[in-house]
Amino acid sequence: MSQRGEFQGRTALITGGAGDIGAAAARRLMASGARVATLDVRAAALDGALALTGDVTRSADVDAAVAGAEAELGRLDVLVCAAGVSGESLHTADVSDEEWRRVFAINSDGVFFANRAAARVMVPRGYGRIVNVASIAGKEGNPMAAAYSASKAAVIAMTKAIGKDLAETGVLVNAIAPAVIKTRMLGDMSEAHVAYMVERIPMKRMGLPEEVAELVAFLASEACSFSTGATFDLSGGRATY
Repeated sequence: MSQRGEFQGRTALITGGAGDIGAAAARRLMASGARVATLDVRAAALDGALALTGDVTRSADVDAAVAGAEAELGRLDVLVCAAGVSGESLHTADVSDEEWRRVFAINSDGVFFANRAAARVMVPRGYGRIVNVASIAGKEGNPMAAAYSASKAAVIAMTKAIGKDLAETGVLVNAIAPAVIKTRMLGDMSEAHVAYMVERIPMKRMGLPEEVAELVAFLASEACSFSTGATFDLSGGRATY
C-alpha cells in the first residue's frame, strides 16, 4: 500500500495530463509530495503542476518535455504514460489507413518515445519508475476496436521488453491494464461498444480514474522494488490472465 508522503523530493512527468486518468495520477502523486509536470496537446489545468504542451507523436516534443521538467523541477524520477485515444468504433473493414496510424502514433509511438527519453536520463543515475497505461483490450481484443486493441497490446509487449532491457539499472518499467474507466474518452466510443465492455466486468461497473491513480502510485514508488516488465490488471475481475 502506498503511503502519503512517499514521493517527497521526487519529480514526475505525466503524459496525457489533461485527461482524466493523467490528471488523477498527477493529483495523487502531488498529494504525496511529488513535483509534477504534465505533457499534453492542451495545457492541463492542475494547481501545482507544471503544464507543458506538446504532441507525444513527435519525439522532439517528448524529449523537450523531459528536458523542461528537469530544468524546472529537478531530476526526473517517475514517468507515467497516460496519453491515449480510444479510436473510432469501427468494423475492421471500415478502418482507414489514417485512423489506424493515428491511434498507433498516439498510443504506441508516444509511449515508446517517452520511455526512451526517460530511460536516457534515469539509467545513468541508477533510479527510475516508468508506468505505462495499457488496457485489458491489449490482452483480449475488443470488437470494433482493432486499432485500439492492437496499440495497447504493443504497449504491453513494449513494457516487457524495456523492463527486461533495464532490469539491472534501477529503472523499473511496468504497465497497467484497466478495463473500461469512467472518463471523457468514452464519448469517442459508441454506446454499444461501452456496453460490451461493462457487461464483461464481473463487478458490473466502470472503474474510476482515482482507482487507476492508486495503482499508478504504487508502481511509481520505491515500494515497488521487485516488479519490472509486468502488467497489472485493474479490470473489476474481467482479466483471466
